[in-house]
Amino acid sequence: MSPLIRWFHQLGSPPYFDRFAARWTPWAWLLGLLAMLVGTYGALFAVPADYQQGDSFRILYIHVPAAWMSMAVFGLMAFYSAIALIWRIKLCEILAMACAPTGAAFTFVTLATGSIWGKPMWGTWWDWDPRLTTELILLFLYLGVMGLYAAIDDRRNAARAAGLLAIVGVALLPVIRWSVVWWNSLHQGQTISLFGKSHMDPSMLWPLVWMIMGTKLWFVGSLLARARADNLRREAGKDWVARVAGSPAKAGGVAEASP
Repeated sequence: MSPLIRWFHQLGSPPYFDRFAARWTPWAWLLGLLAMLVGTYGALFAVPADYQQGDSFRILYIHVPAAWMSMAVFGLMAFYSAIALIWRIKLCEILAMACAPTGAAFTFVTLATGSIWGKPMWGTWWDWDPRLTTELILLFLYLGVMGLYAAIDDRRNAARAAGLLAIVGVALLPVIRWSVVWWNSLHQGQTISLFGKSHMDPSMLWPLVWMIMGTKLWFVGSLLARARADNLRREAGKDWVARVAGSPAKAGGVAEASP
């Protein structure tokens, strides 16, 4: 067995994942915060004002990373859910459900900043155009996954039911992505591409790159922290959890629960 495959098998062990998450969560949060601080400084003080939108365009540096993350996190949640349903891996159930609250937060930030940006640009806080409407549906899907997971007492059955909703809901992502191409609306078309041709001046692009890296790292930290907490709740009563909590360990050694 290769070292990489062995590492993935070890990561599926609840005690091993707990140690992994405890070690890397603070680093992900710290690096994410530093990257977002660099991006925020560049967005507010380094880049020039847009020749058409003036300074109001600067909300883009929050809106775009949040919008990209809202879709990426949902896709990751559906991916983990599919693995959990097919191979019955408990850690993937935990990771899938841990994605939902952070993904919902990114979606809410996307809608809020879009409304704030839209008021001076469009003259209205909200317009039922395809991009805004589908993003709102995405928020409802996140809330549906979270609500379904909380409504069922058995954690594994709850994760499977909510994961199925996530897998079905992933069909919405290409509609969100291509809505500005398929339909005419107030929402502008794609102007930013990190790997292809971008219509945004390079002098304005580098803070966005930092903000995107920062939001991704911050998400990793949030995912690990939430998954660790859920993992500890599910494994409550095991010897290794008692040791993590600082309680006297029960006799019998560490219980290595299978994924």
